[in-house]
Amino acid sequence: MSCSSSDLAPLLGANASAAADYICNQFTDAGFAIDTTYLLFSAYLVFAMQLGFAMLCAGSVRAKNTMNIMLTNVLDAAAGGLFYYLFGFAFAFGAPSNGFIGKHFFGLKEVPEPGFDYSNFLYQWAFAIAAAGITSGSIAERTQFVAYLIYSSFLTGFVYPIVSHWFWSGDGWAAAARNPGESLLFGSGVIDFAGSGVVHMVGGIAGLWGALIEGPRIGRFDHAGRSVVLRGHSATLVVLGTFLLWFGWYGFNPGSFNIIFKTYGPSGSIHGQWSAVGRTAVTTTLAGCTAALTTLFGKRLQTGHWNVSDVCNGLLGGFAAITSGCSVVDPWAAIICGFVSAWVLIGFNKLAAMLKFDDPLEAAQLHGGCGAWGIIFTALFAREKYVNEVYPNRPGRPYGLFMGGGGRLLGAHVVQILVIIGWVSCTMGPLFYALHKLGLLRISAEDEMAGMDLTRHGGFAYVYHDEDRSGHGGAQEGAHVGGFMLKSSPVRVEPRTTPTAATNQV
Repeated sequence: MSCSSSDLAPLLGANASAAADYICNQFTDAGFAIDTTYLLFSAYLVFAMQLGFAMLCAGSVRAKNTMNIMLTNVLDAAAGGLFYYLFGFAFAFGAPSNGFIGKHFFGLKEVPEPGFDYSNFLYQWAFAIAAAGITSGSIAERTQFVAYLIYSSFLTGFVYPIVSHWFWSGDGWAAAARNPGESLLFGSGVIDFAGSGVVHMVGGIAGLWGALIEGPRIGRFDHAGRSVVLRGHSATLVVLGTFLLWFGWYGFNPGSFNIIFKTYGPSGSIHGQWSAVGRTAVTTTLAGCTAALTTLFGKRLQTGHWNVSDVCNGLLGGFAAITSGCSVVDPWAAIICGFVSAWVLIGFNKLAAMLKFDDPLEAAQLHGGCGAWGIIFTALFAREKYVNEVYPNRPGRPYGLFMGGGGRLLGAHVVQILVIIGWVSCTMGPLFYALHKLGLLRISAEDEMAGMDLTRHGGFAYVYHDEDRSGHGGAQEGAHVGGFMLKSSPVRVEPRTTPTAATNQV
């Protein structure tokens, strides 16, 4: 939105020119203040997702590892803050640069400048630590603490920033909002508005390699190779974390516009970025709600149970999927996105069990699998009008295949999926393998059985009361603390086709 002194002067009478300049300057300053406030508020919402991640992770692991997983979430933010400040923001958005990597703003040198203020750094840092938080869930309950610090710093300081430069920076080789005059990938660039690929796939693929290299938790699969449920200790924390993430997603997706004080039509009309922000919040909501309900009934048909943890993961899978196209699709399309994402998550979880892959939070399946589906979904359902509003000044830009826009956007998005898988695999895979070979990745079997809170953090997160002081209540997994025993609850083998009452002790 702009103000022109020449248009305003004829309306002001005496001293019109000076008055017009003053009013326009005030108008411009107010616009910057509104946009900066909007971006900062969005950054606060995204940062609040860290609390959601912490609660979700804590509830999804066993009680003996609660303190460990919460501490890793705190340090994802802390270590990520320093490394993103020193290197990450520069690699991601340091302009002018080449198409591969940024070259300016190390340590926020030369910030602020037109187009980049401190609020931009804060918002992008919140995204970077979200990617690291995703990975921490995949390798929970069996990873050495030093490995968390190393991978988190590397991911937020180098791996993630390079990907965000490719698809979000004006200099990025595949960005849909690439600088004017520079060619777009397949004439469209990649429309990954808030990061189904940039954030969720990066975190999910990194977690995939970490979990693959260190292997499943002890007891996750029995001697016959059957999948054994190692349930998290608190459904309450899982639900709390899910709602906090839901709340934060309204900064994650709508906040990715960065500014709100922008019109799309004549002055005084309702057509402006504020309307697109509202639509983006609606599509985000509908995708998550649909995915939650689809998961609820889909898992009920499979297991015979109504499972709140599964529903929470399904909801988050819908959010991860819609994140790419939330600003350029209609609300009805978001329902399709959420419906399919639920089945994508269910399918990948089945595949993970078959391949003996253990991810305590389903992070690789949820963020990696549903994130990839979201990228494809955007290429199918992006609407021409919304694409041209969100990514202006590129006449004839391709849009969704199913909306009549041809297949060039789909081609660009397939390229995005492949390069993210390749880049993260070539960087994080060797890092996790090196940590494994150096003996820095996985804890010992004895420490894992006793629980990382006791062996690595000086005590449990909760005060426990003994239910069986004599210790003759059967085979128990646990550890004695001050004369009391932490007892594990019974777990069950997952049913193959129909529900079963059989239970096994870990």
